[in-house]
Amino acid sequence: MNEQKLEYLNNKAKRLPTEPGVYIIKDQQGKIIYIGKAKSLKNRVSSYFRSVDKHLPKVYKMVENAAEFDFIVTSSEYEALVLECSLIKQHMPKYNILLKDDKGYSYIKVHPKEWSRITSEKQKINDGATYIGPYTSGYVVKSTVEEANKIFMLPVCSRKFPQEMGKGRPCLNYHIKQCMAPCTGKISLSDYQEAVEQAVRFIRSGGSEIIDHLKQKMERYSENMEYEKAAQCRDRIRAIEKINTHQKVIFIKNTQQDVIALAKSHQGCCAVVLKFRANRLHDKEYFMLGQTDDIAQARQEFLLRYYDSGKEIPKLVVLDGNIDDCKLVEDYLTVQKGEKVSLLVPQKGEQASLVSMARENCAQHLAEHMSRTGKEVAALDELARLLGLNTTPEYIEAYDISNIGSSTIVAGMVVFDRGRPLKAAYRKFSVTSQGYADDYGSMREVMERRFNRYEEHKNEGIGFGRMPDLILLDGGRGHVGTIEPLIRQMGYNTPVFGMVKDNKHRTRAIATNGGEINFSPNSPAFALVTKIQDEVHRFSISYSRAKHSSKSFETLLAQVEGIGAKRIKGLYSYFKTIKAMKCATVQELSQAEGMNIKAAENLYKFLHENDGTE
Repeated sequence: MNEQKLEYLNNKAKRLPTEPGVYIIKDQQGKIIYIGKAKSLKNRVSSYFRSVDKHLPKVYKMVENAAEFDFIVTSSEYEALVLECSLIKQHMPKYNILLKDDKGYSYIKVHPKEWSRITSEKQKINDGATYIGPYTSGYVVKSTVEEANKIFMLPVCSRKFPQEMGKGRPCLNYHIKQCMAPCTGKISLSDYQEAVEQAVRFIRSGGSEIIDHLKQKMERYSENMEYEKAAQCRDRIRAIEKINTHQKVIFIKNTQQDVIALAKSHQGCCAVVLKFRANRLHDKEYFMLGQTDDIAQARQEFLLRYYDSGKEIPKLVVLDGNIDDCKLVEDYLTVQKGEKVSLLVPQKGEQASLVSMARENCAQHLAEHMSRTGKEVAALDELARLLGLNTTPEYIEAYDISNIGSSTIVAGMVVFDRGRPLKAAYRKFSVTSQGYADDYGSMREVMERRFNRYEEHKNEGIGFGRMPDLILLDGGRGHVGTIEPLIRQMGYNTPVFGMVKDNKHRTRAIATNGGEINFSPNSPAFALVTKIQDEVHRFSISYSRAKHSSKSFETLLAQVEGIGAKRIKGLYSYFKTIKAMKCATVQELSQAEGMNIKAAENLYKFLHENDGTE
C-alpha cells in the first residue's frame, strides 16, 4: 500500500463536510471505481483511509486502487441515495455490485393446431404458435407446463392427432387419470380445445381465478343436467387444489411480492429473486455478485440495483436479512413505483418459510459453481450467519481430547473443506505435558503445538501451513474460554467455538465464550456440526484405543527374552503396526534396528505361540 497516497487521501477526507452526500472514488487513470452515499461525508470517506490493514479483502483492494475522490453534498440522506443510484447506473463502477444474471429465457408454447399441445421452449420462433413469456427461469416454465398438462389431462406423448387416433391403445397416463386420451377417438375436438383454453387460463392467471371459473361452469352444467361435464369440472378443481396443497409457493397471502435471499461461498456471493404474482411463484432469477465482505451492504446494493434496472417493483419485498437504510430504501422504492412499497424481514410464519426456500435455491445455484451439493453450501452459509462470521468458513478444523486414564492422553484433529471431510489433513496428537486427565490443559497444549507448526509451514499453504477459517472444539464454553484467549495471545484471529452435547452424547448447541447458541435440529448447519462432532470424536477415540493397545503390547514385548526398550522402538519404527509384526518372518523381524536372529526367533515364537502357527 502506497503510504504517501494514503496520507494524501486521508488528509483530504478530513477536510470534507459532515453533511450527507455522495462520494466518487477514482483510480490512477481517473476511472470511477466506486460510488457510495454517506450520512456524513467526512466520517464515511475518512474510514476508508485509516487502519487500512483492518479492512476486509474487497474494501482493501478498492482502497489499494484508489488515487483520488470527488464528492457531491446533498440536502438529505434520501437525496444522496437517489443520486447514488443514478450515478451507479450511469458509470457502472467496478467495486459496486453490478448485476450479472445467470439466465437464458424460456417460453411456454401453445402449439398452433386444432389438437394443440402445451410445451416449454428455449426459443421463440415465428411458427404461428402462441408464446407466453419470456421467463428467466426454465425451472418455473417446466413446472408450470407439467402442472397444466396434468390438471387438464392434456397429452404429453409423441402421437400425432388426428392422424393416429384409434390406432393403438392409450398409454399409462390415461390409466392413472393424467391424460384424457384423444388417441382413443372418444374425445371431441371442442372438449379438447376447451381443456387447452382452461390450461392457458390457469398458466396466465394462476389457480385461484381458474377455480372460480370452473366452479361457475360446474354449477351451470349441473343446472342443465350435464352431469358428466360437471364431474369433469369438479375433478379439475380437485386436481388444482391437490397441487396447491403440495406447493408451499402457492396461495400466499399477498398476491404480488418478491422474496430476495443471498448466499456466500469462497467463489463469491449469489442472489436469488423469487417473484410471486397472482398468489403463486411466477418466476425465479439468479445473479452472481462476485466477492462481498458485508452481506447487509451487499443486500442493500443488490436491492437498489435490481429495481433500478427496470424490474417491476411489487408492493412487498421480503428479505432474508436486514439492510443498513431500510426506511430510506422503502421511501426510494415507493417513489419509483408510485405507491407504497414495504420491506419485510420475517422471523416466523409463511414469509419466513418462503425466505428459507429462497436461501435453499440460492445455495443450490452456488453449489453448481462449486462442485458441491446445495445442502453443503447452505450449511456453510447458515453456519456463518449463525456464528456472526464475516466470511463463509470453507476450511474448518475440529479438535477432541480422548484419554484412557492418565497414561494415554491423545487428541484428534479433523478437517472439513467446503463441507466435506479432508482426511489427508487429519492429524493426531499425543499429549505429553499432562500427567493426569486435564481436558483444558491438554487442549491448550494441542493448540499451542498446532499454531507453532503453522509458523514453520505457513509458506506451504497446506496441512499445518493453512490457517483455518473456523475452529470447533468438542466441548462447552470452558474449552472456548481457555483456547480463545490463547489464540489471540499468539496473534491469530481465527474464530473459536465449542460443540456441546446433550446427556445422550448428541449435538445440542454451539458454545461461545459467553454462552450458547441454539439452532434448529432440522437445519443444514446443525447437520454439518453434528457430522463434524461425530467425526472428530470417532477419529480421536480410535487413536486413543490404538495407542492404549500399543502400550499394552509394548509391556508384553518387554517380557520376551532379548527384547528391550531400544529394540521395541526399532520394531515399531520398522513395521509401524502390530499386525505387520505378526505377519513377518523370522528373517524379516531380524531386519529391524537393533535386532538379531536370536531375538527375532524369540519374538516370532512369542507372537505365534497361541495361534497354532509353526
